[in-house]
Amino acid sequence: MTVDPTGVPVEARQQHADLSREVEDLAYRYYVLAQPTASDADYDAKMRELSALEDEWPALRTPDSPTQKVMESLSTDFAEVTHLERMMSLDNVFSDEEFAAWLVRATREVPVPAWMCELKIDGLAVDLVYENGRLVRAATRGDGATGEDVTLNVRTIESIPATLKGSAVPELLAVRGEVYLPTEAFARLNERLVAGGKAPFANPRNAAAGSLRMKDPRVTASRPLAMTVHGVGARRGFDPASQSAAYAHLQELGLPMSSRYEVVSDDAGIRRYVAHWGEHRHDVEHEIDGVVIKVDDLSLQRRLGSTARAPRWAVAWKYPPEEVNTKLRNITVNVGRTGRVTPFGELEPVHVGGVTVSTATLHNADEIKRKGVKIGDTVVVRRAGDVIPEIVGPVVAVRDGSEKTYRFPKKCPACATTLVRPVGEADARCPNARSCPAQLRERLFHVGSRGALDIEVLGYKAAAALLDAQLVTDEGDLFALDADALARSSFFTKKDGSLSANALRLLDQLELAKHRQLWRLLVALSIRHVGPEVARPLAREFGSIERIQAASADQLADVDGVGPTIAQALREWFDVDWHRDIVAKWQSAGVVMEEKQRDEGPRPLAGLSVVVTGTLARFSRDAAAAAVQDRGGKVSGSVSKKTSFVVVGDSPGTKYDKAVQLKVPILDEAGFQVLLDDGPEAAAKVAVGTD
Repeated sequence: MTVDPTGVPVEARQQHADLSREVEDLAYRYYVLAQPTASDADYDAKMRELSALEDEWPALRTPDSPTQKVMESLSTDFAEVTHLERMMSLDNVFSDEEFAAWLVRATREVPVPAWMCELKIDGLAVDLVYENGRLVRAATRGDGATGEDVTLNVRTIESIPATLKGSAVPELLAVRGEVYLPTEAFARLNERLVAGGKAPFANPRNAAAGSLRMKDPRVTASRPLAMTVHGVGARRGFDPASQSAAYAHLQELGLPMSSRYEVVSDDAGIRRYVAHWGEHRHDVEHEIDGVVIKVDDLSLQRRLGSTARAPRWAVAWKYPPEEVNTKLRNITVNVGRTGRVTPFGELEPVHVGGVTVSTATLHNADEIKRKGVKIGDTVVVRRAGDVIPEIVGPVVAVRDGSEKTYRFPKKCPACATTLVRPVGEADARCPNARSCPAQLRERLFHVGSRGALDIEVLGYKAAAALLDAQLVTDEGDLFALDADALARSSFFTKKDGSLSANALRLLDQLELAKHRQLWRLLVALSIRHVGPEVARPLAREFGSIERIQAASADQLADVDGVGPTIAQALREWFDVDWHRDIVAKWQSAGVVMEEKQRDEGPRPLAGLSVVVTGTLARFSRDAAAAAVQDRGGKVSGSVSKKTSFVVVGDSPGTKYDKAVQLKVPILDEAGFQVLLDDGPEAAAKVAVGTD
């Protein structure tokens, strides 16, 4: 092994040099051009590889290394600004084990009584300087010592005050925060850019960076940027004891602060916070990529100090990557069970969100146009939790001219029927519902799915085999299948012609499926908009397919969770002759079409109509409805003068407003429990909203 004079192998030094150049190039494209050519996950992986190389060969860790610098390099479009205090970057951890190791280092010298946890906004870091309450300068982080002067553009951001309010305004105050573009605004911005023939942004972070760096502040003003403050820099006349106390005062001064930070006392509290927002990261109006954990006590922060690039008293716990870059090989369409024609991208396989994906949805033709995606593009792919992978947009910076514009088909690829697009809808549909082979196959497969009748063996291949052998013409024939019919398909037979184990299993499963719950039967019928959340209250309210079929649109709409759109879809479905034939065929084959009768107990809520709105802590919406109906009451989806009680949880919406307007008795969750346990007279005593 050849080594250089410092004792580092020549191969290791060359690898370090190559990696450093690659990281610096990626940082330039990310921070300066706002046109990244790699995903955040790829960038983080290369930085960690570089750091690991320096751990093995410490002589490589020089001040010029990317691991020792704040990588947000300068653009040449704006004047340079020297920060009053250095703006640091943050070290990252990616797992419980890495956080535990960081925590040991952070608390080695001094115990920490309180920790501040807050969301890590995926935006552009900005420093605001106020003198005697007036905003005098705004600058990007840059390299930490100097940044870009973006004062004029920042003044166009509505949430940033030009003048601080209150009587305790500091003589000097520098605050740090993230400028971001809300996710919904990002989608609208890209739509406008593509419609105008311009390249879309790859993600909200780069949209925010590009918007803030516009040479014309009027363009910045046209984009709904926002900011959240998350730190304090230089200051005079302001000496808070803790980060949380500082946040409280900054809010009083009128600065935009997050309401989602939390002070916890130990590492268990930190982990609870990290886990909670890992599950709810998409409930936030902006992109987040992790949680920032800080020592709350500012004197302890000063005592712990910092390295050349990052404080020792704070760390970013990054969530697993949900976005990666890969190649879009082709765009094809899938025809679903209700006729919806959905385009999806065929991808070079890539690992994202814990799985390897090779296809990702593009939703509809408008989305393809809005996102500006072309066949052959390098695209950003997102998979959030268990959500179906989707293509976010193209990486325009790496296009080479070979990309091709996609043309959405005019005819169904399965049956050649001309596609239709109903007025006011985004989806194209194949109207040949009865005989389109793709729709038939998808509906048969759906009947057997776990969310419907849960028929083992009736998978995608089995559904296709039943249709190919003409054993069924549609799902109505499914329960009439017998051994003689299955024997006519090679898919269900052995080489000697006898039935396979799968065939025998299918017959047993079909018999069991005849006695499934009514709500599952409703889901299995592939009625548009009717999934489990809608089918359950319908089954409870009406008790049988016959009564659902006979109900008017108004009666259906009055059921909690249904409403006029779904009610109309139900009526339209049952008004079709061959749909009713499916129900009749299943009934003649012995499928039970009504809810199993429950033992009749006391009915203290008989004659009452209850509306449940918002989120309850101890009841799901379904469980709350079942509790009312088990006691003889009716659960409605709308508030009227006939409503007996409105049960209100968190984030109740317009139903609460309507209840107040009509002076309908309102119960919180505790009052709802009183209604269930003690009846309406007791509940009326604890209700609010009446005269």
